[in-house]
Amino acid sequence: MNIDTYLRLDATDLSELIRKKEVKPSELVELSFGQLEKVNPALNAVTHMRRERVLDELKRVEVGNHPFAGVPILLKNISQALQGEAITSGSKLLSTTVAGQDSHFVKKLREAGFLFIGHTNTPEFGLKNITEPELYGATRNPWNPDYSSGGSSGGSAAAIASGIVPLAGASDGGGSIRIPASFSSLVGLKPTRGRTPVGPGVGRQWQGASIDFVLSRSVRDSAAMLDQLQVVQQAAAFQTPLLEGSSVDAICQPIARQLKIAFTTKSPVATPVSEEAQAAVKKVVRWLESEGHIVEELDNQVDGIQLMRDYFLMNSGEMAAVVEQLEQAVGRALTANDVEIETWLLNEAGKSVSAAKYSASLASWDTAAAQMAIVHESYDLYITPATAFAAPKIGELTHSKAEQEQLRFKMDEASGSEQQQAIIYDMFLPSLTYTPFTQLANLTGQPAISMPVHLTKEGLPIGVQVMAGKGEERLLLQLAAQLEQTDLWVGMKGNPLFE
Repeated sequence: MNIDTYLRLDATDLSELIRKKEVKPSELVELSFGQLEKVNPALNAVTHMRRERVLDELKRVEVGNHPFAGVPILLKNISQALQGEAITSGSKLLSTTVAGQDSHFVKKLREAGFLFIGHTNTPEFGLKNITEPELYGATRNPWNPDYSSGGSSGGSAAAIASGIVPLAGASDGGGSIRIPASFSSLVGLKPTRGRTPVGPGVGRQWQGASIDFVLSRSVRDSAAMLDQLQVVQQAAAFQTPLLEGSSVDAICQPIARQLKIAFTTKSPVATPVSEEAQAAVKKVVRWLESEGHIVEELDNQVDGIQLMRDYFLMNSGEMAAVVEQLEQAVGRALTANDVEIETWLLNEAGKSVSAAKYSASLASWDTAAAQMAIVHESYDLYITPATAFAAPKIGELTHSKAEQEQLRFKMDEASGSEQQQAIIYDMFLPSLTYTPFTQLANLTGQPAISMPVHLTKEGLPIGVQVMAGKGEERLLLQLAAQLEQTDLWVGMKGNPLFE
């Protein structure tokens, strides 16, 4: 197999060729590493490689016993721990940390037969919608390296959109799968809360806002991974009933009924939405109407600004807990120089969050979930832009040294939790302006998908998001699979690394 063929094939194709003995796993691993060595110096998608270990593991690949035996994959360098390998969460404080065991998520991928060739770049603790950690530097977008690939799964997105691997591990706590999918023209499914493995030692991730899954280039790969990764995990705080049958088979079937679908192009936090993002949604709406579905514009009646304030309050409490754990591990108090500005300010604000305020913030998630349940009583799907704009330029959303000093000064001078939380909101507002649509599904627990259906006049991708009721991933995948067969689907068309 040559590199041109490798770039055209998804993981499902590659696994089938391996089973038919038309290609060897060793060939795929060499092609993957070859592409990595070609593109990674410019893109900075992969931070850790494990060539020697993979070559040793190739000797024990059991083709036929595992559905994806011999297919190369990358993991995200946070929560997707691989025993004996670095797991730094993008933090310079954890730069020498090595995982003592596989995460449950990684174990499921190992059971599927994947070969782990390394880990991808991520912002510190997955806190940002871009991937520009101080530890490793910025990950760049394969469509145009002057722009970001998004975050926090930006390294994984860049690795897929540059052809290193057909799919990669990702996670999504506020849009971290769907945002880089939008910016990089990928399929970005966030499953229902509780659908995929967490831990060990972690019953909930960001109080259920975060979930591990994958990014991919094809709908059927995402469907196959849903089948492989879904689990009822007794130790986890959140569980959802297993989907019966095959998601891969389900997406081959047309949607058998007329759907009623709601949409909006208005930002839930009253920020601007680009004409390109609006155009992307509207052309999907027109296509749905041409397919005979009923589509109506709708305000979902969720207070998006308050919901984001409650989301940031949760982030504050969580990061204060993380910093406390890190201090215990290193045996000293941390300083502002140990971590990045977002981590430090969230930690400082989290110290003054009362238990009552924290509990109330989580209750607002339940209020939003109840409201969205009412929406889905009348509408099968809810459509928005995946992101309000195409990707920002590298450095655009990273605070300068002067801005960081000003933010620290404001936090030091703030009197009380309300002022501190206002500083947190303002700190994230420039980033939130780019990506105001994704957080809702994290806080309600619903599944959502970003579909690659639009290129801007500048040739940058932008996706459309579709949300469904809890447990309805297959409806999202069916819709995406149907759209994938149309001219609206962009995929890698126009990507300079695939031409």
